[in-house]
Amino acid sequence: MQTLLDQLERSIADAVLSSAEKRALAAALHERPLRIEQLRQLRNHSFDLVLQRSRDPAQAVLMPELIKWLGEVVKVVDQAAAQVAVDTRVWFSPGDDCRDAVIRHFQSCRKQVDVCVFTIADNDISAAIIAAHQRGVAVRVISDNHKRHDAGSDIDRMVESGIEVVLDDSDAHMHHKFALFDGRWLLNGSFNWTRSASRANDENLVVTNDPKQLRLFGAQFEGLWERLA
Repeated sequence: MQTLLDQLERSIADAVLSSAEKRALAAALHERPLRIEQLRQLRNHSFDLVLQRSRDPAQAVLMPELIKWLGEVVKVVDQAAAQVAVDTRVWFSPGDDCRDAVIRHFQSCRKQVDVCVFTIADNDISAAIIAAHQRGVAVRVISDNHKRHDAGSDIDRMVESGIEVVLDDSDAHMHHKFALFDGRWLLNGSFNWTRSASRANDENLVVTNDPKQLRLFGAQFEGLWERLA
């Protein structure tokens, strides 16, 4: 992302987005697609660059060129935004589909996972959570204290592994079952992370990269974390 911001800084120096610069920007956005919020940041940065120069009397005479530069940049960014497709998949149990989807996301995540799940008692899922933590992924877990001492619960195992865990110790239940992976994927549904949910129960799990849902569930997680931590 910083490389693209620097690219805009260099480009605006002469108030012209040359054909070569335009192609380079489009190619960079195609080769390494950004999330919608990152594209919005890039777009806003281009506006800020023009605004900064509009306040400089020496640059004011270049405003027609700067506005044209801005229009060309916005056009490239908007074209990239139009190509960001929402990908949504749905899994059902009984069966291993839901469990395997959860494990795959822990195996492929790189930076951060936020877990907000009522009960975690599937050894394979718990092993994937701990493995992600051990390879340097920042893992945070919110769960419910009523399920901590259930047979098979892996909450204490995670705490012992050094994972950040907070519990809802109120009389009510923290009954969510969702997780956010690298700010890119949301897993949400009725599926509890337990063996019985895979073996016997009728459950569902929705996996999506929808930016709006990521934002809303991310805010919900942060609010719960702040309240319970």
